[in-house]
Amino acid sequence: MNVVGIVVEYNPFHNGHLFHLQESIKETDADIVIAVMSGNFLQRGEPAITSKWNRTKMALASGVDLVIELPYVFATQKAETFANGAISILNALKCNTLCFGSELGVIDPFIDANEFLLEKKQEYDQLIKNYVKTGVSYPTAMTLAFRELAEGKALIDLSLPNNILGFHYVKSIALQKASISPHTIKRTSANYHDEDFSSSTIASATSIRKAIFSNKSIHNITSYIPPCTEEGLNHYIQENSILHHWEEYFHLLKYTVMTMSLEELRLIYEVEEGLEYRIKKFIGESTNFKEFLEKVKTKRYTWTRLQRVCTHILTRTTKLQLKHMNSNETSPYIRLLGMSKSGQNYLRSIKKHVSLPIVSKLSSFKHPFIEVDIKASFTYNMILQEPHRSYLIKQEFAQTPIIV
Repeated sequence: MNVVGIVVEYNPFHNGHLFHLQESIKETDADIVIAVMSGNFLQRGEPAITSKWNRTKMALASGVDLVIELPYVFATQKAETFANGAISILNALKCNTLCFGSELGVIDPFIDANEFLLEKKQEYDQLIKNYVKTGVSYPTAMTLAFRELAEGKALIDLSLPNNILGFHYVKSIALQKASISPHTIKRTSANYHDEDFSSSTIASATSIRKAIFSNKSIHNITSYIPPCTEEGLNHYIQENSILHHWEEYFHLLKYTVMTMSLEELRLIYEVEEGLEYRIKKFIGESTNFKEFLEKVKTKRYTWTRLQRVCTHILTRTTKLQLKHMNSNETSPYIRLLGMSKSGQNYLRSIKKHVSLPIVSKLSSFKHPFIEVDIKASFTYNMILQEPHRSYLIKQEFAQTPIIV
């Protein structure tokens, strides 16, 4: 049986995701598709537009067989940690293949780049440190170091977001000695950061979210999303009267920062190098989240990095809670969100051979990382009105996997 793994956020699920899903099945001749999906907070430090349960339904309706939650401690991290967590889950679930979208669309250069940097590891690490000292952000330092080392060689462009993630998937497979064959599909039409629609029916999730929040409606995005997403978004709005966006959380962030001391703020994960002083300085005078980030941002801190810091502040995630991340960047459990009948049968067939505990209901499992997931879920639901807020908080513990 061929089992393909994909790593996704589906924020929200759109036609480009559907293309990637269908092409991944063709590319790998897959019988089963396993999606490792970020939960309620995402890699760029943003709240997902709808809950993980709503997005799970979109994925299952589109042909995914198993939806697994990527724990918060991986989902809201830099690309390397994000990839390590996702690959460890896919490997534990006996995936034969991984298929990711990239700007390049050819797998061999990713493998070559990983082997090249393994050979040049010491030089690469030192170059990164040298560039960081000039005041640039860590991702920029990595890109510049790679370009300097690879000068004159035909290697991949690691300044492009999907290439970066793809490289780290390939690197994680090698590091974990996973029995997974990597494949890649070239992104079509829209780029990851595109904010405007093109003439095709494929648009970036960024442009789709921008259109939703600018127009306070989903009517002008229907050409770019499959019917299951339109139905899912409408249902979520009807039930909760809201779609999630950082601005909706700004009052909670402001309250949290203003009621914390500098010492407490310093304990929050990723608050480093005196960043707590800039956060404290500008939070009181800022009237919205965008204004706040524009004031705090410097050349050293990317917008994404600051959003992740704000997410950790909002969820009160501390350095102590994530102290084991550096030494063990693999997931300690598998949180099952949903499955098709085929996925259910596949899971039943491999269950005895899976080395990680499979969590289908939170009330029956305990782990420090699960505690962080729970706290993140509580935070995510706090902008909802009652009784929906309490219902979704209860759902975090009581919900069994969705079966389609």
